[in-house]
Amino acid sequence: MRPLKKIFAISFLLIYLFSTTELSQLLKMPVLVQHFIEHRQMNSDITFWQFLNMHYATGDVKNADHDKDTELPFKAHDNCVASITNVYLPAQKISITKPVQILENKHFKTQEPFLLSTFLSNIWQPPRIC
Repeated sequence: MRPLKKIFAISFLLIYLFSTTELSQLLKMPVLVQHFIEHRQMNSDITFWQFLNMHYATGDVKNADHDKDTELPFKAHDNCVASITNVYLPAQKISITKPVQILENKHFKTQEPFLLSTFLSNIWQPPRIC
């Protein structure tokens, strides 16, 4: 039973990573290898490092094989989910030595009357002849 839980945990982790990060770009690695082989057929002196430098470090150059260049991994963002998380850590350890007491029980009231939603919906009615 234990190996089955491990398989499920790894499967769910991979599904999560492939759907929420750019890890799915790694599935395009065969395209990268094939494109490198095509470049090697045109120029047998090119190294893999030069190939990577040409396609990733020089910017977006529009040449004859630009369509194939855009299919390479990490050249376009497919299903990127951006999330920003702020983490605030306390500067020092906070310890509460006394219990918190509520001193007064206050009720806050507004001075303005409550407007019913039916009153506000009258705005969207057609004009009437007075």
